[in-house]
Amino acid sequence: MRRITTLFGSLGAAASRDTAVGVASAPASGFLTIGGTTYIDPGGGSYPIDHSVDGCATLIVNDTDRLITIITERNHHPPSSGPGHAPPPAIVLAPGERTETWTGDSVQVG
Repeated sequence: MRRITTLFGSLGAAASRDTAVGVASAPASGFLTIGGTTYIDPGGGSYPIDHSVDGCATLIVNDTDRLITIITERNHHPPSSGPGHAPPPAIVLAPGERTETWTGDSVQVG
């Protein structure tokens, strides 16, 4: 019987942690536009950047109530050491801002 109580106790603790995480990742209010796609009240997470085949820049518009970050390859790998190898600064858009980009893998909300 003690083993069952321990099992249920650990499941209850896990459920409490999941609930707390769910509150932190509540959807943003507003619209996120990436190229020709608009997301309404996007949830926290990543949204893909589909770059144009003709090489045109992709428009990103943050009409949400949260900051968004354009995730690039440099976010996944550490920069090479030595002069001239420093990664460019991250592109972070505040609510109401827009930019055009030729790089980037995805847009992170929140």
